[in-house]
Amino acid sequence: QKVAVFTPFPKAVAGIDRFDQLYNLQSRQTLIFNGKMNVLETELKSYVKKGYKVTIVCASKERLDNLREFVERIGISGVQKNGGEVRFEQGVLNGGIDLPTEKLCWISERDIFASQKTSRRKKKYKDKGQKIQSFADMRQGDYVVHENHGIGRFLGIEQLTVQGEKKDYIKIKYAGDDMLYVPVEQMDIVQKYIGNEGIAPKMNKLSGGEWKATKAKAKAAIAVMAKDLIDLYAQRQMEKGHPFSADTVWQKEFEDSFPYEETDDQLRSIEEIKKDMEKPFCMDRLLCGDVGFGKTEVAARALFKCVADGKQAAVLVPTTILASQHYYTLKERFEHFPFKVELLSRFRSDAQNKQTLDRLEKGQADLVIGTHRLLSQDVKFKDLGLLVVDEEQRFGVEHKEKIKQMKENIDVLTLTATPIPRTLHMSLIGVRDMSLLEEAPNDRLPIQTYVMEYNEEMVREAIVRELTRGGQVYYVYNRVNDIEQVALQVQQLVPEAVVSFAHGQMKEHELERIMYDFVNGDIDVLVSTTIIETGLDISNANTMIIHDADSLGLSQLYQLRGRVGRSNRASYAFMMYKRGKLLKEVAEKRLQAIKEFTDLGSGFKIAMRDLEIRGAGNLLGKAQHGHMEAVGYEMYCKMLNTAVMTAQGKKVVEDFDTKVDVSADAFIPSEYILNEVQKLDIYKRIAGVETL
Repeated sequence: QKVAVFTPFPKAVAGIDRFDQLYNLQSRQTLIFNGKMNVLETELKSYVKKGYKVTIVCASKERLDNLREFVERIGISGVQKNGGEVRFEQGVLNGGIDLPTEKLCWISERDIFASQKTSRRKKKYKDKGQKIQSFADMRQGDYVVHENHGIGRFLGIEQLTVQGEKKDYIKIKYAGDDMLYVPVEQMDIVQKYIGNEGIAPKMNKLSGGEWKATKAKAKAAIAVMAKDLIDLYAQRQMEKGHPFSADTVWQKEFEDSFPYEETDDQLRSIEEIKKDMEKPFCMDRLLCGDVGFGKTEVAARALFKCVADGKQAAVLVPTTILASQHYYTLKERFEHFPFKVELLSRFRSDAQNKQTLDRLEKGQADLVIGTHRLLSQDVKFKDLGLLVVDEEQRFGVEHKEKIKQMKENIDVLTLTATPIPRTLHMSLIGVRDMSLLEEAPNDRLPIQTYVMEYNEEMVREAIVRELTRGGQVYYVYNRVNDIEQVALQVQQLVPEAVVSFAHGQMKEHELERIMYDFVNGDIDVLVSTTIIETGLDISNANTMIIHDADSLGLSQLYQLRGRVGRSNRASYAFMMYKRGKLLKEVAEKRLQAIKEFTDLGSGFKIAMRDLEIRGAGNLLGKAQHGHMEAVGYEMYCKMLNTAVMTAQGKKVVEDFDTKVDVSADAFIPSEYILNEVQKLDIYKRIAGVETL
């Protein structure tokens, strides 16, 4: 076995945690205990009971002796009857590893005392100001938009010899038999067309003024909208808000109690939000970050700043389960401070909800987390200072109106995981303040994603594999009427597992109990509808199986997949569809995209492939679908950017083309970059170069 390399245990081992990736499914990194000795005790007893040989590695002899004493005190020193034992080695180990098949485990002192969080708080952050090259990858058969000629269909890259020189050209088919060859050096004026999924756009003719008219119409509408946006922003700047005080000692203590290392993006966003809160007018900031990029912690710090200044704060979420999750997370974060955290949702009894309402009105509750129940007439705050809205796009029109009324004269922070493209952010600079989280937390690994026909043996193997490493499994089945039978089938496949099911039509207390049991690790496999889609953060659940994945939307699949991989373990998602089923083109494209975009932070690309049109419409407060569909999303954003700058009186740099004909063969050979999509991306980046 490969493991033999590491035994006997060397005195100084660096980088053994990367071994996890070599060993793939059969290994995992050990837990990080953050100095919680009771958790360490439970884990060590569990390992020894399973017959593991556990080696604890410390750099100093003193710390090693202390841990040896601790192990003796909890009664697991020496070799046990089943061969399990805890051993000690002096040396350097970056991170622990657990090899279930070998029953071997190493735990480093860093795992046990992980409070060696390096503080990067003093660093000043510069905005990267990075321009995005393109909203999406272009593939053969996709619709594209040429800025001067309109919408056509991309047929691939073709190499032509013109006047004795070889060059690559992009071949675009237009209405009728019209064909256009665009030299790759003009790639920057061709974009992928993004409109409504499944609806083919109207292709333009190369001749005639149809495209010019469409562009002019969209431009006029966008100019009006840009002016409205500027007015809206100016009006908000005039509304007097509460200027919050500078950070207190408590704020520093609260932030230092966060057990993980913040990313640069998180620190920058926190700084931006605090600056806004300290200004004398109302904050209205959007925090965009991918699934699991730490938006909740950024929000928690803003909430703490608010309540520490004597104001009340509220968190509005779309689902009851998410409300419960946030409630327990924030309650734990706030527990060492004299602030009262409350929950308002249908999971609570009428008496409990009444008590919460009473406390809010009298000012005895500092922070409340709630579903749309928070928007009811009977909810009155004594002195509300900050409203945090999680996943605003999940609320209906009626609720949004109520949120708008609630927003008057208070600071608002909106969180969203369906990231809106950076170019839209650039175009709305100074219209709505935005903070972006684009950097994945340190220990995260990309989620391994498999798309396949349904296979019982594969399901069983995936579940058993996860359970062997002490983890839990989500099994997503999105139909309520026969979810119980599916749970039974899963139970028959894996008799040794504790299987339970959950869906949104259950009684509140029953659903809460099941979720609570799953969070506590009493349930191994949770068969559930898509109610788990938003916000659930269970770091021990790292395998997900999605039944009939072809029937779900792309951004929904992405959100669901984001429920796993929330720790430093390797995680797996299996997207399954019925055996022998012929997939519709749209479904196939979705599954292809989800398989392709496994990189951390690719929610942005996912959103562009699917949901973004609706998201943008909502963000701008006006449904601009018609114009957006007529010119395509990327072109629309470009035009909007120009219109906003014009309305703000900023200088707009005119677009101009300088044509330079160089008599030389100029192309990237296919053997140099095989993949056509990557080759196009490189061409586009070269074409977009603006400086030396």
